[in-house]
Amino acid sequence: MTNHVVLYEPLMPANTGNIARTCAGTNTVLDLIEPLGFQIDNKKMKRAGLDYWDKVDVHVHEDLNAFLRQLGPQDEMYLISKFSSKNYAEVDYTDFAKNYYFVFGKETTGLPETFMREYYERNLRIPMSNNIRCYNLANSVAIVLLEALRQQGFPNLETAHHYENDKLKDSYNRPERYERNLGGN
Repeated sequence: MTNHVVLYEPLMPANTGNIARTCAGTNTVLDLIEPLGFQIDNKKMKRAGLDYWDKVDVHVHEDLNAFLRQLGPQDEMYLISKFSSKNYAEVDYTDFAKNYYFVFGKETTGLPETFMREYYERNLRIPMSNNIRCYNLANSVAIVLLEALRQQGFPNLETAHHYENDKLKDSYNRPERYERNLGGN
């Protein structure tokens, strides 16, 4: 099983860079569907992705049809859209025989309406209030991807790590130093 984050015609290099960093940290493939709103070597995108670009498996597709042609029979594709009424957290992402593709739209216009209608049953929504039009793209990717990984048991990810200078374990930062009565007994 492999998770994929798919960005349809992304426009903002900083969003793509942040998403690339999330992909590096979660061993997730990043699929970019052209045309892109920036050069792949854009300074802002590289800065947002920091020095993790060599740890990201990036696939660039010339258009949406080229991306769709490479999907296999065991692949599951989900379109993330505010127009859907199906909650992303209600889907089961645990079939290890499948690859999961989470498709996110362009920052300004989202995914093409005809594409969304063709794959109507594959549209998922992140719950939100009506105070905003949408969440930030990079945040949306993290929300959906981490739910899939949580269901999958965070495969090949550290859920704990020992650091030489651990802020929570060194003698200066011992827990009793910060204990406060927070209204409990």
